[in-house]
Amino acid sequence: MTRDLSMPDPISLMQEVIARKSNAPKWIDAPLGSIKTLSNTHIGDIGQDFLEEWCRFIGFSWERSANRQYPWDAKIEGITFEIKTATEDISENFQFNHIRHHRQYQALFCLGIAPDEILFDAWRKGDVSEGRAGNLVTMDKGSSATFKLTKSRKILHPLSKFECRISNLLSALE
Repeated sequence: MTRDLSMPDPISLMQEVIARKSNAPKWIDAPLGSIKTLSNTHIGDIGQDFLEEWCRFIGFSWERSANRQYPWDAKIEGITFEIKTATEDISENFQFNHIRHHRQYQALFCLGIAPDEILFDAWRKGDVSEGRAGNLVTMDKGSSATFKLTKSRKILHPLSKFECRISNLLSALE
């Protein structure tokens, strides 16, 4: 076997591969497009930080969990929430990953970040577990520990409905 000694520069080759897998055109020059350059962990942190500031703007109390090992991410008006953040995919859906039933929280909050809009919804944990929030799909074959919930942009709410939607959810949980 003869080896070609004109090997490509690995950095250049990687750049070519990255360019073929770049973000969908809808994210290029979009108001929220810079979020696509961040890791999933950072996107989750940004979602929680944003939600904290939005709750305080609305006038809702907010308490962040002490660390990532807590069974909930934050308390809004004393109710414990698991918070998931996702960016919109090319099909105008959001995949909220790593939803866990075995953790002790009262409600699930999903924050969807589109190129030019922020959307959300929230459900009681029981509604999530019973499928009323949508179809949960296991993330690991043969495991029932962590799930994903896919939601269409069309059925999530704009932030203008945040105060009313969360107030109703909080009332249902009290």
